[in-house]
Amino acid sequence: MNIALWIVQGLLAVLYGMAGSMKTFKPDFYRNNPQTESWAKERSDWGLRQIGIPEFLGALGLILPMVTGILPWLTPLAAVGLTVIQLLALFAVHLPKKEPIVPNIILGALSVFIVVGRWGLFS
Repeated sequence: MNIALWIVQGLLAVLYGMAGSMKTFKPDFYRNNPQTESWAKERSDWGLRQIGIPEFLGALGLILPMVTGILPWLTPLAAVGLTVIQLLALFAVHLPKKEPIVPNIILGALSVFIVVGRWGLFS
């Protein structure tokens, strides 16, 4: 189970790290990218940064506490935060605009898997 958790943590850290860094450090590039979803085109730079900063910090929180051994209980809390981000994106943005919600459901489910696995709720 530990190996599966590390794989999912690494995958989510890469995904959230890339998405969060783009929204935080290059919001104009992110907004003007033709592959970007419509919700991002409606947000200001600061609006994108408000989404990107927690995503980027959550990505760091998925890996660094357990790798360093310093406050490893922060890893499931980071996963809880990322789950909340996906729930907010799902119900506040994508469902009202009738956009695809499958990516949000998958990312949220993987975050919940980390929460349950790292808090030992499987046993």
